[in-house]
Amino acid sequence: MSSVSYHISNLLEKMTSTDKDFRFMATNDLMLELQKDSIKLDEDSERRVVTMLLKLLEDKNGEVQNLAVKCLAPLVSKVKEPQVETMVDVLCSNMTSDKEQLRDISSMGLKTVIAELPLTSSGERSLLSGALVSFHSSLLSSLLPQLTSPRMAVRKRSILALGHLVPCCSPALFSQLTEHLMKELAKGPPTSMTRTYIQCLATISRQGGHRVGEHLEKLIPMVVKFTGVEDDELREYCFQAFEAFIRRCPKEMSPHIATVTQLCLKFMTFDPNYNYDDSEEEDEDSMDIDDELEEESDDEYSDDDDMSWKVRRSSIKCLEALISTRLDLLLSFYSSICPALLARFKEREENVRADVFTAFSTLLRQTRVASSRHSLIVSGSDPGVRREEEPAVALLKKQVPATVKALHRQLKEKSIKSRQGCFCLLTELAHTVPGALEEHIPALIPGIVFSLTDKSTPSTMRIDALSFFNVLLLSHPPQAFQPHMQVLLPPVVACIEDTFYKITSEALLVIQHLVKVMRPQGQAGGFDPKPFVKEVFSVTMKRLKATDIDQEVKERAISCMGHIVCHLGDHLRAEVQGVLAIFLERLKNEITRLTAVRTITLIAASPLKVDMSPILPEVLSVLGSFLRKNQRALKLGTLACLTALVTHHAASIKPAALEPVLSELPTLVDEGDMHVSQVSITLLTGMAKAYPSSLAKISSSVLPGVFRLIHSPLLQGSTLEAILEFLQALVLSKTSNLSYSQLLKSLMEPFHRSQSSADGSIVHRQSYHSVARCVAALSSASPKETPGTVAGFIQQVKNPGSPESARVLALLCMGEVGRKGSLGGSKEVQGVILEAFSSTSEEVKTAASCALGSMAVGCLSDYLPFLLKEISAQPRRQYLLLHSLKEVISACPASSLSPHVESVWALLFQNCECQEEGTRNLVAECLGKLTLVNPAALLPRLKQLLKTGSPLARSTVVTAIKFTIVDHPAPIDSLLKDCIGDFLKTLQDDDINVRRIALVMFNSAAHNKPSLIRGLLGRVLPHLYKETQIRKDLIREVEMGPFKHTVDDGLDVRKAAFECMYSLLDSCLEGLDILQFLDHVEEGLKDHYDIRMLTFLMLARLVSLCPAAVLQRLDRLVEPLKATVTTKVKAGSVKQEFEKQEELRRSAMRAVAALLAVPEVERSPSMAEFANQIKSSTDMASIYQSIQGGEGGGIGATESMDMS
Repeated sequence: MSSVSYHISNLLEKMTSTDKDFRFMATNDLMLELQKDSIKLDEDSERRVVTMLLKLLEDKNGEVQNLAVKCLAPLVSKVKEPQVETMVDVLCSNMTSDKEQLRDISSMGLKTVIAELPLTSSGERSLLSGALVSFHSSLLSSLLPQLTSPRMAVRKRSILALGHLVPCCSPALFSQLTEHLMKELAKGPPTSMTRTYIQCLATISRQGGHRVGEHLEKLIPMVVKFTGVEDDELREYCFQAFEAFIRRCPKEMSPHIATVTQLCLKFMTFDPNYNYDDSEEEDEDSMDIDDELEEESDDEYSDDDDMSWKVRRSSIKCLEALISTRLDLLLSFYSSICPALLARFKEREENVRADVFTAFSTLLRQTRVASSRHSLIVSGSDPGVRREEEPAVALLKKQVPATVKALHRQLKEKSIKSRQGCFCLLTELAHTVPGALEEHIPALIPGIVFSLTDKSTPSTMRIDALSFFNVLLLSHPPQAFQPHMQVLLPPVVACIEDTFYKITSEALLVIQHLVKVMRPQGQAGGFDPKPFVKEVFSVTMKRLKATDIDQEVKERAISCMGHIVCHLGDHLRAEVQGVLAIFLERLKNEITRLTAVRTITLIAASPLKVDMSPILPEVLSVLGSFLRKNQRALKLGTLACLTALVTHHAASIKPAALEPVLSELPTLVDEGDMHVSQVSITLLTGMAKAYPSSLAKISSSVLPGVFRLIHSPLLQGSTLEAILEFLQALVLSKTSNLSYSQLLKSLMEPFHRSQSSADGSIVHRQSYHSVARCVAALSSASPKETPGTVAGFIQQVKNPGSPESARVLALLCMGEVGRKGSLGGSKEVQGVILEAFSSTSEEVKTAASCALGSMAVGCLSDYLPFLLKEISAQPRRQYLLLHSLKEVISACPASSLSPHVESVWALLFQNCECQEEGTRNLVAECLGKLTLVNPAALLPRLKQLLKTGSPLARSTVVTAIKFTIVDHPAPIDSLLKDCIGDFLKTLQDDDINVRRIALVMFNSAAHNKPSLIRGLLGRVLPHLYKETQIRKDLIREVEMGPFKHTVDDGLDVRKAAFECMYSLLDSCLEGLDILQFLDHVEEGLKDHYDIRMLTFLMLARLVSLCPAAVLQRLDRLVEPLKATVTTKVKAGSVKQEFEKQEELRRSAMRAVAALLAVPEVERSPSMAEFANQIKSSTDMASIYQSIQGGEGGGIGATESMDMS
């Protein structure tokens, strides 16, 4: 540290020298020092350096002055804020000096300093922007006359200055500026002036964004008129203005889109000096336009001063802006814009052609976005429906032949830019419609081969060609490439030999996919790979053996060789062992071990049964050591590899070789990492099947961990399935110390202790269900033992002395055993269950209801009639019995339920107007799930009930519809789509509860299957927005003793409405008018606590989805945010009140952080002022910091909302 200070002191001393060369060299050295990242200045050095540099700005020598200005840039980031303020102050005061040279050099210095200031640096920027606010109007009045200056440079600079003024000036000034431009344009000035004004309009629109929106009505006709003037540069500026309007004011542009599109289509073919007659594939329409233009144009200028390409380029860019901002018009673009773009692939000017390709690629990307949103609803039973669901993709498929026809010639052009554009476009096409290029592959292959073999092709072009080939191989079936192997393989093999590692790496990846093409697994192909095996093998082997190559190439070579052995191992015979030995070496190397593990897994599972016995013992001991490593990916890869080896090569492995692996497994079975546990247990299951003898050793080490996992509250899903399979394998292995009875005892032991036992462990509810499923799995593996076990459970339930946990577990176990159908219709079991319904313990009752449902699933004919009879006969137990019925309807396949549908429906129908809300919701869930069994017959009945029923019946029906909307494709979808509109009419119901339930149902549809409601948004949204408003007539005062308490009966409905709005943001964004949407969000920001929390989330989401619209409303949104963040709780409030307010402030601050992440936000004076307020208040700044730091940038964590 001191050496730096010493060095800097020396330099500062030299700067005071009388010799200008000394001063120059010292300043130059200082600049080099300041540019180093490592330099740290202490406070004294900072002050001296700043003072000296400011002094050197007044140096007599111009070169020294220039260097001093250059030093200011790196200095800004190295010194603290007070020093920066000193610099700004001195530079500002210098600018009022009488010396012109000092004024000039200081203004350059100030510009440098401002450019270097970080965006969040509050003091200086606001000092400057604040200082200028009062001068805005005089700035405007002095800049406007400059637009008519005879000097081109002055006009351009004035436009730039106005562009910077626009975002931060007041609306009145903005209108003044726009009015001025319109007035001047209306006078019909000379062309050069018109150009300036139009260019100024485009700049203002780009910088001021949405503000131009309100003036568009008058502006558009003017700009349209000027496209008719015979001046290419003016036309270019007109299209640039259109592009800015489209990008910045998409909503206001809607009425003018047709006009602008027509103009773009007309001028994108504007090429008066060139005749495209010689190309045979000519589009008639564009030809007509060409002819008209041909007549108009004069032949007075040569090709050198031909500026028409600028007009074509700007009109194509304008079209691209249109495609990227208007997803809702996608289908019409396919009929209007798509053919026109295809016809322009023949464009002669390289830069313009690149823009045509970009615009077409944008169209493909938008199609992909649209199809991913539409593909949710397809009728599960009818694959033909899918095509209708994605109309854009269907239209695109029709255009594929024309696209390929237009492109395949370009792939052999000398122009690199064109070829790269073609490959990018074809890659997009393959991603958007996988398989679409299948019949065109013969046309594309020569182009790919040309780019790989042409000597003049640069390496980037080769990489592009290889990566496109790779995409092509992945998205098309192998049969399409097999006939062309002879042509395809040699150029790719030559690329593997290339000296540039990137090319080698891409080529190895392509070879890996080509190997799969030669012999696809699981298909009996008629293709013989033999002629190509040697060539591929030798070139990959050369790269595999090399150790002095790039890491990426090493990994790809290992992977590629793995695929060769896996698919073509039988053609290699003797060489395989040599390859396996290299893999073993790579497995021991830390850098390549993960790739080697994955490759060995691949070979182990190969259907060719490659002989791995020579390397197995060593591989197993290395893999065992990997299980101790702290690298998760390596652990998972190793476990998968071991499972593959144990499954496919059990005969070659001696049980003793597995010892090192077995000893590592106990530590991996742990609830801390469920996925690793699951994979470990799958491996244990494989071992149990292959080596029953080795299991005796594991009972003491691994089993305690497995039982801990079974008793864990976190166990569910696939990990539980893996454990069930493992337990069954254990019982079937017939190992003496792992018998059925012992496993059963270990499973049930924790439940038999009384709850207040010495270890005090509480058994979690989830673990009851896990254990019950394990018991059922054990009993299905040894059916002989089942009757005895069930008798034991019955005794347990009947015994009043057994602990509650044991009775609950016994009931659940009986249910799960019964689900497998091994109980029959035992009367004794039914009696026990009914008895349990009368228990005093709620837990026992619930368990009995679960058990009855599960048994009925296993034996419908015995239990369902019994269940229905009990529901009718026992009104007091109805809730529990309906739970059992719900279980039956949810778990039984439709075919077995069909005979019983009528009787169940009739019973539910009787109970749909039950006064008890909980019971009513259960009835609704049963009705909804039952409707899925036979939608065609049952949906109309629900519709009928909607018309005739009471408010309670209506609410039950709407809730039932919610349960028919499932998040995967189902046969009911197409029927629902036709009639969901009728059910959504309940949004206008007189009963507030029915309206709330209708909103919940709508939310479920928006979240799980948006395609059901997309077409109805126009009708539904007004009713949805109506429910977001606070209704005074629903607010009442309740007296509680001496206090008055306000109750808002409309709160739940409003909450449901805002939740719907949140869901629509994710699923139906293109169907929303965002500005109207924002009006309601703005109201929500001032509502009740719960709703404000929701709207803050929405705001953060909106900022990331459509920042332009949020910026348009920014000034109105800042106020409620500011109000929330600055609110203080009254001193005497309770703790909950403090916590609530704190949570609100944090939530609001997240929305603020999301807003501040948008670059254009700081142009808004109110937002800039708010940002300064946050930074200057320690309290607010600390909340802001914690959100920025603690939650991964603040926004990511906020965007997801629990939709359950």
